[in-house]
Amino acid sequence: MSYPIQTITLPLPMRMGSVNCFLVAVADGFVLFDTGGPNQRAELQQVLEQAGCRPGKLKLIVLTHGDFDHSGNAAYLRQIYGAPIAMHPDDVGMVERGDMSWNRQGKKLILKSTGLLFGFGRAERLTPDSLLRDGDGLGAYGLDAQIIHLPGHSLGSIGVLLAGGDLIGGDLLESTKGPALNSIMDDGAAAAASVDKLKGRQVGTVYPGHGQPFALDAFLSQR
Repeated sequence: MSYPIQTITLPLPMRMGSVNCFLVAVADGFVLFDTGGPNQRAELQQVLEQAGCRPGKLKLIVLTHGDFDHSGNAAYLRQIYGAPIAMHPDDVGMVERGDMSWNRQGKKLILKSTGLLFGFGRAERLTPDSLLRDGDGLGAYGLDAQIIHLPGHSLGSIGVLLAGGDLIGGDLLESTKGPALNSIMDDGAAAAASVDKLKGRQVGTVYPGHGQPFALDAFLSQR
């Protein structure tokens, strides 16, 4: 079966583009993938309310990775909606310490300052309620989906392959100017291996963290 995916696109600070969150309706509620940054919290909450996602109806928050533009509202939403937060263990230190450089190889000084830019303060820090590893499913939350570990952008980046072939892909790929690898990669070799991993899956449409959805084949045909 296929699931309806609602894309929630939120602007980033300083005209740095936008970030996508994805709301998926399940039998008795919703699952939210990524949460945007605190700078657009009111807009995000308004969209959730309009979709019928109210306290008690949000079953799970999945973070595709720990960057603040994806995790910035997770702690707040957990408090308001009562939803647990899940993510890969390799990015947990980012959100627990408020440090996007925690598990990355380079750009340490630049990344350490991004908390101020995105408004990610102590109130936004969190410890996830559950950890997601490669091959895990989300059936307990009413969603037929599988976790795929896709390191490259960060060590703990994941994608979520929904039944029907839609992939919520985090920041491995983007499509701000057409399908491409994300312009920010911490480990290029790991990213290439993650792309190869996707080739072996029945992936149709990719829903990236930045840009428009696209067919995976459209990206692979360029390589």
